[in-house]
Amino acid sequence: MKVVAFNGSPRKQGNTASMLSLALSELENQGIETELVHIGGQSVRGCTGCRQCRQLMGRKCVIEGDFVNSCIEKMIVADGIILGSPTYFADITTEMKALIDRAGVVCRANGDLLARKVGASVAVQRRAGAIHAFDSMNHFFLIEQMIVVGSCYWNVINANNPGDAEKDEEGVKTIKTLGQNMAWLLKKLA
Repeated sequence: MKVVAFNGSPRKQGNTASMLSLALSELENQGIETELVHIGGQSVRGCTGCRQCRQLMGRKCVIEGDFVNSCIEKMIVADGIILGSPTYFADITTEMKALIDRAGVVCRANGDLLARKVGASVAVQRRAGAIHAFDSMNHFFLIEQMIVVGSCYWNVINANNPGDAEKDEEGVKTIKTLGQNMAWLLKKLA
């Protein structure tokens, strides 16, 4: 089994990456292979609505020049997907939105490639707005017919400065529980 996490933050060592790594370590403790992919800060173009992926049925986006197609490939082979984003103006980063839009259209157009996989999202906020970001990522999972994993609270972390995420005790507990719940569900589905 494998879970791939996508970090939508431009900071590879930031609070979002820290919380994704924490969830992944819980999965690794259960013998599940993991990978963390950093998409934030990359040049990622959004979907143009060209519908070529529906016509060509090639399991990839026709837009080239960025690494979205490699992310789509990782999603297709993974058993579980975690999306993580900091909260920017009460929503996800533009890179995360581009990934969701393009991967979502390609996977649906090619026979619902993500159906029945396991998904979870993690949103990091300074003060507020993360519930909308959390919902944006979960909507991706739901429209892709994925099974969304919950935790002991919403997967929202309070952090402002680098390293603050680890100080959010309830948030840390929530992310650890998320990783444990995802491992449990993946094993049940296997």
